Amino acid sequence: MFRSAHLRIAPRPGPTPCRGLTLVELLVVIAVVSVLAALLLPAAAKAKEKARALQCLGNARQMMTAWMLYSDDAGGYLPYNVGGAGTGRGVGARSRLNWADGILDWELSPDNTNAHALVEGGIGPYVGRSAAVYQCPADRVVSSLQRGVGWTRRVRSYSMNAMMGNAGPASVSGMNVNNPGYRQFLRSSHIPSPSRLFVLVDEHPDSINDGYFLNRADEREWIDLPASYHGRAASFSFADGHAESHRWMVRSTLQPARPDGALLPFYLDPEELADWRWVVERMSILEGGADGGGYGHSYNQ
Repeated sequence: MFRSAHLRIAPRPGPTPCRGLTLVELLVVIAVVSVLAALLLPAAAKAKEKARALQCLGNARQMMTAWMLYSDDAGGYLPYNVGGAGTGRGVGARSRLNWADGILDWELSPDNTNAHALVEGGIGPYVGRSAAVYQCPADRVVSSLQRGVGWTRRVRSYSMNAMMGNAGPASVSGMNVNNPGYRQFLRSSHIPSPSRLFVLVDEHPDSINDGYFLNRADEREWIDLPASYHGRAASFSFADGHAESHRWMVRSTLQPARPDGALLPFYLDPEELADWRWVVERMSILEGGADGGGYGHSYNQ
């Protein structure tokens, strides 16, 4: 007789017991994650800020295209740019003729959020009545009063060089009363070096008010102050249509971007004039100057 053979089946291995991280291993993981976060977060923030700066430049270029199209349709005349007049720092009347309607402040004035009025006049039709191009993506400055009613930003971040366009009572003589001896440019053909003279600027939120960017060539002071949202820089667009970012070198130019953060106007010591000079030299030319040699340098030393 043969014995029946019994098939022996090897037992299946059981699940491998999970071993938790030891305290030392957990601390190592936390340390590695912290180091990676410390390396990556600043890089991500830097990339985000660069994207905002590029979008701001894109807005400036788009508005400059609109500015030029307006001039073409108006027989060469530039958009109205009405603001302060005389020796006081008044503000321009609300007018659909103006390049940008509305006066911004830190109160609950409708002008702060009235996008419809902003885009209906001036260059608005030439930007497709898109209010977004008037806003720098980095400008989200509002007052505590405005934040309390749910506002997250105001409607405009850019202003126009006071020496560009018909400034109403301030330019009836062909020169701006705020800058005697300097040319007020009423037509595009009157601008001798378009690549050198700026039209629009990303303005500090505490001075933007009427959208009329004014400084006086014979006074060592900031009346209106450029913004510095983008790594100590502001966006400028020029009369030839190009836009560029300019980085400020003087500490006093970098006033906090908050309500009442600039305390304008403020005078400048002689060693603080570099940024102010850069702006003033690009705002106009001395009357009678037909080319780059006529740029003004008559400011006080």
